[in-house]
Amino acid sequence: MNNEQQWTSLLGLANRARKVISGEELVVKEVRQRRAKLVLLSQDASANTMKKVTDKCNFYQVPFRKVDNRYILGQSIGKEARVVVAVNDAGFAAKLKNLLD
Repeated sequence: MNNEQQWTSLLGLANRARKVISGEELVVKEVRQRRAKLVLLSQDASANTMKKVTDKCNFYQVPFRKVDNRYILGQSIGKEARVVVAVNDAGFAAKLKNLLD
């Protein structure tokens, strides 16, 4: 199992455990309320979204990682395409960080 398959299936698992929030507004809200433990941002997000999400993460000290594209991110949580998702479980977040570093 390669690295991409590992983190995508782990994200899928986190999603089934209801520990994943997707969509820009909802993710920013999770970050603001300090519920997000890790934010995954797709490389092909718009410059505006990229800046908004990274600024919020930096301000609230929420770690974030960039992933290849919106389709991989969406697919791993069973959706079409997702530009940004937040993981609000410390265990899943720590494991995902390890896989993505």
